[in-house]
Amino acid sequence: MVVRPAITHGRSLLLSVPEGNDVTRWLLLTCVIISGFSHASERAARQWVEHEFQPSTLAVEDQMTEMRWFIKAASPFRGMQIEVVSEKIATHAYESTVMAKAFFEITGIRVVHHLVEEGRLVHYVQQQMAGDQKFDMFVNDSDLIGTHYRSGKVVPLSDFMVGEGKDVTLPSLDIEDFIGRSFVTAPDGKLYQLPDQQFANLYWFRYDWFSRKDIQDHFRSLYGYELGVPLNWSAYEDIAEFFTHSVKTIDGKRVYGHMDYGKRHFSLGWRFSDAWFSMAGLGDKGLPNGVPVDEWGIRVDGCNPVGASVARGGALNSPAAVYAVSKFKHWLDTFAPPSICKVFDSRKGHECKAPSRMTFNDAGGIPALGNIAQQIFWYTAFTADMTKPGIAVVNDDGSPKWRMAPSPKGAYWQSGMKRGYQDAGAWTMFANTALERRKAAWLYAQFVVSKSTSLRKLLVGLTPIRKSDVNSKLLDQIAGKYGGLIEFYRSPESFKWTPTGTNVPDYPAMAPLWWKEIGLATYANRKSPQQVLDSFANKLDKMLGRLQKQGMVRCTPRLNPKRSKQYWLDHPGSPKPKLANEKPPGRTIEYEKLLAVWQQNRSSAGAARN
Repeated sequence: MVVRPAITHGRSLLLSVPEGNDVTRWLLLTCVIISGFSHASERAARQWVEHEFQPSTLAVEDQMTEMRWFIKAASPFRGMQIEVVSEKIATHAYESTVMAKAFFEITGIRVVHHLVEEGRLVHYVQQQMAGDQKFDMFVNDSDLIGTHYRSGKVVPLSDFMVGEGKDVTLPSLDIEDFIGRSFVTAPDGKLYQLPDQQFANLYWFRYDWFSRKDIQDHFRSLYGYELGVPLNWSAYEDIAEFFTHSVKTIDGKRVYGHMDYGKRHFSLGWRFSDAWFSMAGLGDKGLPNGVPVDEWGIRVDGCNPVGASVARGGALNSPAAVYAVSKFKHWLDTFAPPSICKVFDSRKGHECKAPSRMTFNDAGGIPALGNIAQQIFWYTAFTADMTKPGIAVVNDDGSPKWRMAPSPKGAYWQSGMKRGYQDAGAWTMFANTALERRKAAWLYAQFVVSKSTSLRKLLVGLTPIRKSDVNSKLLDQIAGKYGGLIEFYRSPESFKWTPTGTNVPDYPAMAPLWWKEIGLATYANRKSPQQVLDSFANKLDKMLGRLQKQGMVRCTPRLNPKRSKQYWLDHPGSPKPKLANEKPPGRTIEYEKLLAVWQQNRSSAGAARN
């Protein structure tokens, strides 16, 4: 007789395996035990479906059909422990604490879901690419799609789902239902990542103040047009000036027309690389990113990056880039509060900081204090925090005093270009992870984005990923609580907000240049915007040159020879020559009219996105 272990919920149960004629009896006993495991898992699944994963776009029995599939597909991996990692936001906290537990009780696969800061996450990605295998799957930004595609170290999910991972791919996964599918698709047409959460940078404003007749009349008398949602940067600047220097106080409280942050800190990089230049109009037309020049100012020939500087056909130090940095700095210095006093860090207590000395974390909660009229660059990931009862920007009935709307366009923006940035955290599988561990992790990744669980997760983190969830009847009833978030994702405009694209060949190495270089103009005041951007473009060209020498698996950079700037500025498209007038007349739209346009075109939104 030999002894074999059976695994149940992470524990080994020793089964005595007889030899000879008693094998049949042993097999029957084993089947009974396995059947017991299956029944227990199904009972657990029903508990989770009925008591946690509601609401859902699926009926309960359809949810249970998915759960039964997970139970069966996971049976070879029962008792395994896998480790995954993502950045620290509310959506991933829910996955780590609630969904991982549910997955374990349903499948028997234990998941340790680590939460780390974004910088640490990118570091772990770099380590994995270098061969140091710490995690079985990652949720990292789709900003790295150009890196993953060129490195040859990431498993294309399109191949995995029909190849070695076919037996662990959920039949009802429905890739077409994902809003961000185009964000994670490389030039070869393959899907390299699976969206898990996403949020956009939009325009935020105090709807209650903008709706007051006395404020409307005052604005019209000064600027000659109506106060409303700004359609261009000129109107945004006029409104910023109006609240900071003309209105000054509302209900006895000092107010300001702009808020931002500018410390030379790694989070300043997000403020610019998260498509500030696309909002200004730096790149070429094209979605999800400009072709051949994207919002980083990198030009490609086919799929090969050929330069970032104007001298090589790029646009990183072009007039549009100088315009974008100059406006950022002017608005921060002129229209934002000179200083804000609060507890920024519990370890330091109450302190006062100028916005130019603030980081992303310092500035994120400032609009909730109630003295900011508008913010041009606002992450919708803050929506949940901005709807908390009792704060200054929420009414007594729980409705928001604010709204979100599409970001206004810069002077260089042209129809057909992307409008802004959308963060898309997506599941990523590395080839140096053992196949069995990849399969188990892939099951968990699908579980947390499945139709059975995704709507409930949306309501927790407000980071939608599925069209079916966004268009669900439930959200019809509660959309008003979220200040325009649902209307935005239902609109035909939302697909124009996109992440960093495939022109960037090494995102982890290149991204830090944004804050290190631009911070010299915005924080240190050591260089002019033009000087900073010339230096930045030169360093990015050198990085492209190094990648060209060392080679990449596909689409390796091939630097253009240097030419005069005028040679490229005379070409159509980006880089664009300096405009004679970078401040055209301001234009606004009434918020209700904006919503009406969105609703009229809602039926076409799904087809337009992907």
